Amino acid sequence: MATAIQAPPARHRAPGPPRHRWLAAGLLGGAWAGGFAVLALWWQDTGPVVGAAGWLTGAGRITGLLCGYMCALLVALMARVPWLETGVGSDRAARWHASAGRWTIGLLLCHIVLITLGYAAQAHTGVLRQLGTIVFDLPDMLMATAGALILLAVGYTSARAVRRRMRYETWYHLHLLTYAAVFLAFWHQLALGADFVGGTGARAAWYALYLGVAVLVVWFRVLTPLRLNLRHRIRVHSVVREAPDVYSVWLQGHRLDQLGARPGQFLRWRFLTRGRWLASHPYSLSAVPRGDLMRITVKALGDHSAGVAGLARGTRVWAEGPYGALTAGRRRGGKVLLIAGGTGITPLRTLFETLPARPGALTLLYRARTAEELALRGELEAIAAARGAHLVYVLNEPDGSRAEVTAERLRALLPDVDRHDVFLCGPPGLSLAAYDALRDAGVPASRIHHESFEL
Repeated sequence: MATAIQAPPARHRAPGPPRHRWLAAGLLGGAWAGGFAVLALWWQDTGPVVGAAGWLTGAGRITGLLCGYMCALLVALMARVPWLETGVGSDRAARWHASAGRWTIGLLLCHIVLITLGYAAQAHTGVLRQLGTIVFDLPDMLMATAGALILLAVGYTSARAVRRRMRYETWYHLHLLTYAAVFLAFWHQLALGADFVGGTGARAAWYALYLGVAVLVVWFRVLTPLRLNLRHRIRVHSVVREAPDVYSVWLQGHRLDQLGARPGQFLRWRFLTRGRWLASHPYSLSAVPRGDLMRITVKALGDHSAGVAGLARGTRVWAEGPYGALTAGRRRGGKVLLIAGGTGITPLRTLFETLPARPGALTLLYRARTAEELALRGELEAIAAARGAHLVYVLNEPDGSRAEVTAERLRALLPDVDRHDVFLCGPPGLSLAAYDALRDAGVPASRIHHESFEL
């Protein structure tokens, strides 16, 4: 994709295939079970609670333990485990990550406030004075304070209203500081946590949790990408203009057909040239890898994507992935409708070429403002002719008025649209409007497949 597509509201979230739902339910169940295990740990090590100070300190311990647990889950969701992103979908993984972040920040604030109030009540001192004592006198608390401040800063910049005003590269690098924050905060948990000071089993379980998460991060964020890039040695082959502000980047490497990328998937790309190597961005493949060549197609929207047009031949490329579950595996029936908007055409172009379908059972609806903005038009028309597939353009009227994707338009195009699997990819406005139109046309939510790529 050339741009991040925001996660849709709950009413627009397709449930996905049964195996995805079962996997998601199992993972969520495991996460909740871990949370209850943390509460059981607190319960086992807690004696009678007496007075306001005891209740405040006990609540501070509970929120601290749960915050530590959520920190581990948060980092695990940042590890980009391929089977998670392909199994439940990158959109659901992104929502889980965002939710875990909100829980972590909320629990962190509660822990700080409650434990400070509890200690102050026990010591009969002022709250600010007690806070200073906690930070400067207790073991490992300076590191924990630094970690807490970093987490709060990351949480603030992740708020949608704040994030919209930030450059993606700035937000990305601040987000990576979460690793440092969790590392800094880890040690005070073992040094001061009443559940860990005298509990060998609890300490061993906590070490195992955090070491397991660290292994996931090192394996999938460091070693797996390193192996991929050493094996395939990807470079820019050429850059081709496809439409106004839309460019295709042909990439050359070794045995790219063995990359394991399926049609509809995306990778995260880092172009190792000045000003671009620090941040990676998600772009879908717009052509199935063949031999030593593959292709992405990008619309110039931000600093990173706008610079794609100027990439020089031979520029080294660092790739991570493939990710995403917007693939043929989500299909449930024989007839398929693809709905694309803007550069949402990139993953759907590969599906249009490769999805098994008899003549007449495959339709691509491509929404754009003008004919000049139809990227990859020649290829799409050639694929449609070769496969006996339907290709429909929805363009603005000559007077510039917007042509909407409505339930009536969909029924006129495909009277049996309710019996189609629908793959949907485009800007947020189009995606949400098209989803509503599909539901109004009688398409079951389980047959509407879409994905967002935010992290």
